[in-house]
Parts: sequence; structure tokens; C-alpha cells
Amino acid sequence: MDILYWTIIAIMIVLAFVGLVYPVIPSVLLLVSAFVLYGVFYSFSSLNLLFWVIQILLVILIFIADYLANLLGVKKFGGSKAGIWGSTIGLLLGPFVIPVAGILIGPFIGAVGGEMLVNRTEYKSAIKIGVGSVLGFIGSVITKAFIQLFMVGYFLFLVLK
Repeated sequence: MDILYWTIIAIMIVLAFVGLVYPVIPSVLLLVSAFVLYGVFYSFSSLNLLFWVIQILLVILIFIADYLANLLGVKKFGGSKAGIWGSTIGLLLGPFVIPVAGILIGPFIGAVGGEMLVNRTEYKSAIKIGVGSVLGFIGSVITKAFIQLFMVGYFLFLVLK
């Protein structure tokens, strides 16, 4: 049963990292669920209160980082709320419409479209805002990956010692 339990936990952790670039997958939820499953399968004794407080704070940090990266990416390049909303919608729809490349093309098109439709932004400025949304997304993925790596590392440190 150990092999089955650890396989399930490992799959959830791997899917959490896939969710960094495929936003429909709830990465943080999968990661925390993997930790909870470890407790259910084995024991919560090695996952003490400090572990859970740190994990909850890191989950909150991931949400803040995700929001701020998108906001700053669009705003720094002159975008508005329309660009932010367009980028977010493009991020969610892009991978379905254009598999693989849609993860970068979606936020770009969404931000450009949002700015041009709502604010009547000229094409050149809208393109610049679209680039900002993609850079914000990439920054978000990198930041969240480091936080998730720390979360998994801390988990493994506690359970494998």
C-alpha cells in the first residue's frame, strides 16, 4: 500500500506544478491535498501546527504573488483594469483554444483585446500592454514555482527525517 499511497501523493504534487502553466488545474489545492492525504494515509504527527501555519501563509503568498504579477505586468506597460481582465480571461481560455502556445498567446490577446475594446487604446500601446501581461504571467509562474518547491521541500523534510 505504501507504493500506492506515495504514487497518489506524488501525482498530486506533479499536477500541482503542471498547474503553474495550466491555470485550470488548481495547483495549490492539489499540493495541500497531497499533504492532507499523507496525514490520512500515514499520520499527521510529523505535520505539526507550525507546518500547517507555514503552509497556509505560503498559500496566501501564492495568491498574492499571482495577483500582483498580473497587475504589475499590465500596469507597468500602461494597461488598465480592462487589460488585466482581458489577460486573465485569455489565460484561462487560451490553452483550450490554442493548445500549448495558448498559455502565452491567450493572456496577450486578452490584454490587447480588453484594452482596445474598452479603452479604445491604439494598437501599438495595446501590443505593449499585451507583452506586459505575458511578462507578468511568466514572473508569476517563476515566483509560484519557487514557493511551491519550498512547500514540497519542507513537507519532505518533515516526513522523511
